[in-house]
Amino acid sequence: MDFLRPASWEEALAAKAEHPTAVPIAGGTDVMVEINFDHRRPEYLLDLNRVGDLYEWETGEDSVRLGASVPYSTIMEQLRAELPGLALASHTVASPQIRNRGGVGGNLGTASPAGDAHPALLAAGAEVEVASAARGTRMIPIDDFYTGVKRNALKPDELIRAVHVRKADGPQQYSKVGTRNAMVIAVCAFGLALHPETRTVRTGIGSAAPTPVRAKAAEEFLNVALAEGGFWDNGKIITPSVAKQFADLCAAACNPIDDVRGTASYRRHAVGVMARRTLTWTWESYRGTRHTEGAA
Repeated sequence: MDFLRPASWEEALAAKAEHPTAVPIAGGTDVMVEINFDHRRPEYLLDLNRVGDLYEWETGEDSVRLGASVPYSTIMEQLRAELPGLALASHTVASPQIRNRGGVGGNLGTASPAGDAHPALLAAGAEVEVASAARGTRMIPIDDFYTGVKRNALKPDELIRAVHVRKADGPQQYSKVGTRNAMVIAVCAFGLALHPETRTVRTGIGSAAPTPVRAKAAEEFLNVALAEGGFWDNGKIITPSVAKQFADLCAAACNPIDDVRGTASYRRHAVGVMARRTLTWTWESYRGTRHTEGAA
């Protein structure tokens, strides 16, 4: 196994173009596990730790550009207001040591359906910035990024440079079920984001289908229910029947498997429970914000 160590982004793209099978490694929290268990033995490892701009982030007017190697701990500490759903998801990642090493780019590159960041990125509405030496930069909407079990839309010579995440314009939540409280792969996970500016809701489901997915039928149902009931304007409590239907549709969006962490039926049930709870939490937060604004 050869080790490639580019010192800049341009050198990294050139190395990837010359060795398309090279496996990128930054935090290494996924790749090293696979190598240690002999699940993967790549011919080349492409070490990105010296590429400084992968660790940079910037906040724009509408979105945050998050370098692929920005650690989860930084998201938790510095971007809680702008990216609350992703910050909550970051809290659930493994241990402090891994949160200091791992980043969203690694989750996206691995594209495991159990990756903790995926539901939050789907709910927030993100775009993945990728590049190659030959074709330059392109943006991939998060909905189009996951193409199969641990497969993504990257071309062989492309690397992930950053992820662009819309700044929260309303409350966001994230919930995860695991077999213990830390250092655990998700049995299933759920992200929810309210977008009052567009009066829409987005969801994200992890570890309950071959890829991370949105519950689009549930979103459409809730968008109509909130609009027809005038909920965005009157700030009323969402009725139990609406919450239950939303939860049932979220559960129906799953296509899980039985494995050592949980059964398919349990995953569907748990996603429904998380959907109902996160909807309650986010809507109560939205109602509280409206009340505060009204009082001001």
